[in-house]
Amino acid sequence: MVMNPMNIVILAAGKGTRMFSDKPKVLHKLAGKPLLQHVLECAMSLQPKKVCVIYGHGGEAVPKAMQQYSAEFVIQEPQLGTGHAVQQALPYLAKDGETLVLYGDVPLIQHSTLHQMRQAGEGLVLLTVDLDNPTGYGRIVRNRDGDVQCIVEQREASPEQLEIREVNTGIMLVQTAKLREWLGKLKNNNAQGEYYLTDIVAMAVAEGVAVHTVQPAQRWEVEGVNNKAQLAQLERIWQQVTAARLMMQGVTLADPARIDVRGELSCGRDVEIDVGCVFEGKVSLGDRVRVGAYSIICNAKIGQETQIAPYSHLDQSEVGANCYIGPYARLRPGAQLANGVHVGNFVEIKNSEIGQGSKANHLSYIGDSTVGSRVNIGAGTITCNYDGANKYRTIIGDDAFIGSDTQLVAPVTVGKGATIGAGSTITKDTPEGELTLSRSKQVSVSDWQRPQRRAK
Repeated sequence: MVMNPMNIVILAAGKGTRMFSDKPKVLHKLAGKPLLQHVLECAMSLQPKKVCVIYGHGGEAVPKAMQQYSAEFVIQEPQLGTGHAVQQALPYLAKDGETLVLYGDVPLIQHSTLHQMRQAGEGLVLLTVDLDNPTGYGRIVRNRDGDVQCIVEQREASPEQLEIREVNTGIMLVQTAKLREWLGKLKNNNAQGEYYLTDIVAMAVAEGVAVHTVQPAQRWEVEGVNNKAQLAQLERIWQQVTAARLMMQGVTLADPARIDVRGELSCGRDVEIDVGCVFEGKVSLGDRVRVGAYSIICNAKIGQETQIAPYSHLDQSEVGANCYIGPYARLRPGAQLANGVHVGNFVEIKNSEIGQGSKANHLSYIGDSTVGSRVNIGAGTITCNYDGANKYRTIIGDDAFIGSDTQLVAPVTVGKGATIGAGSTITKDTPEGELTLSRSKQVSVSDWQRPQRRAK
């Protein structure tokens, strides 16, 4: 079936009073992304000819937050209803083809459902859903033959119409030429004094235009967000959907109810994820990776067979194969670990490359450094990379051994195979293969007495 060219209009002008926030409602986050971003990504997957976002409250915050998308952002001021909102988009829409209307606070609409709407037939296509409690929604009114006659809003519905369970989601697909014509005929003679987009349904029926309905595969696709409770509920629903998808792909989750994916998580074979883990941004886990409980991984790539022990935090880092990280380790942006690296408890690495087989197992800070292969970094070692104004780099050659409680004052180079004695402060380059020490002479004072606590 050949698809007509398509415009997409996303209504995102609501203030979100019930959110009790200064932030525009559509910029509140679900699964790590603003509500509107979810809708825009789904819209872009349909390869539309034009996307137009109607915004209102929050000034330029909405277009600024979504500037990476090639959409037209149009302000609706004043706000006189959904029909009035779509009218604002008309000057920017391609004149041919169809127009799809979506909502910025209905974030989980799926590509498959919208594709189904496009295949429903010529005319006007409505996305509807049957609800046990339809309170607040416009009702789909049909005749005895089952044909759609109109949509009646809650405030204007008769007692009989209020019993109808099939409701309007607001999402619709309509021929652009007809949309222009019908929007020009809208009236605001209703309880709210607004221009309802839904009034075009009765116009279509009066003209003999076919009105089709499609229902989503899952009800959560059309659930909107009006307050923080609904946002939290939809967050849990989406995390459950994501967890189910991961398990169907072969990922072992210790508890599907205790994982949060706030971005894109791709996993190899036989990946195991313990409870309470959070994945943000774009994360890739190789085959047989194990992630310990309550770890946080952001925008990172983890090689196969690597184990991440509990309570570790990885951010904008790359870890090779067969590494062991944590517990309580922190890899900050720019950390790049080769294969077989061990990073132990309370070790922090930032903007540094760690060579194959090197180890920093305890209580160390490695920043702005290039560490070679098979290096051992003792407990309490730090690279002093900042002089208060500028950052400097530390270079440690292959097979070096750094004793415990060493301070490496950058810029400095430790030669290949060098050994640094424990407790040293290294301010100059050290030669390859030699032992370097930097300690004051040990002295014992025989007549010294430990201070005593003064009596109060």
